[in-house]
Amino acid sequence: MPVFAKPLTASVGVVSAVVALALAGCAPADNSAGSPSPSPSPSSGGSSTMHSTTPSGASDPCAPGQLRLVKPGTLTIGTDSPAYDPWFRHNDPTNGQGFESAVAYAVAHQLGFSDSQVTWANVPFNSSYAPGAKSFDFDINQISITPQRAQVVDFSKGYYQAAQALVVLDKSPYASAHSIAGLKSAKLGAQVGTTSLTAANDVIAPSTPVAVYDDTNAAKQALLNGQIDAIVVDLPTAFYITAAQIPHSTIVGQFQPTRGQVERFGMLFEKGNPLVSCVNQALGKLKQSGKLAAIQKRWLSSVVNVPELS
Repeated sequence: MPVFAKPLTASVGVVSAVVALALAGCAPADNSAGSPSPSPSPSSGGSSTMHSTTPSGASDPCAPGQLRLVKPGTLTIGTDSPAYDPWFRHNDPTNGQGFESAVAYAVAHQLGFSDSQVTWANVPFNSSYAPGAKSFDFDINQISITPQRAQVVDFSKGYYQAAQALVVLDKSPYASAHSIAGLKSAKLGAQVGTTSLTAANDVIAPSTPVAVYDDTNAAKQALLNGQIDAIVVDLPTAFYITAAQIPHSTIVGQFQPTRGQVERFGMLFEKGNPLVSCVNQALGKLKQSGKLAAIQKRWLSSVVNVPELS
């Protein structure tokens, strides 16, 4: 499995600081208070708050030397390529920038790994949740926790509460849609294997079959070419697309991919991997300290309200 190289040149100009994201009703369920602090990054380093022994002197099963890892002494984290903003910056997971890169390094530090002990592996989205042995310790790639996927892989507790959104060109007749029913006649597009695709099919259920693309870049190009009317993506990605990638585009609204249920992203593991409990402990500490909320505030600021599609 190829590993990510060091920073690549961004394919588009990025808005200064972070794209303003509307997460009305979409903030993490456990968004504990805490003063914002810089997100973890390889340049900032980090020390572990988890130790090799428990207070009683017994060996800590979550100490780096006790963990069952793909490569001993190294935490191997998987994600897709390209790695999109605002989840990763400059298509480079190794720089600690972007929400998911920052969260991954924060978890690694909690587990006792230094930046130099973290390796990133290129894992196509659809391959991540396929059954069988994994070439990574965990994968972080906006992977929604679903019962179907959980049959063959394990997930951490959710680190982000998500929503789906529709992006259209400003001139589109669907730009003024206020309801799911108003989108039934639209030609929609979404990335293969994603909850965005599931939501397009199951929640919107358009009269024309949803166009399926290998990645979001292909879907964006289809929108620009007039081949589709709208693309369905998660809300933060929709903000980045409309702010930095597709001029004269807009977000129609947001909705949950399954009626009556909330979508959450989780880190993905090989089925039965005991590392899950250790990562959950690390996430718990990050939530309790306010660190996770601070990372979200830096990279996924909630400053604009996006209407819910009824």
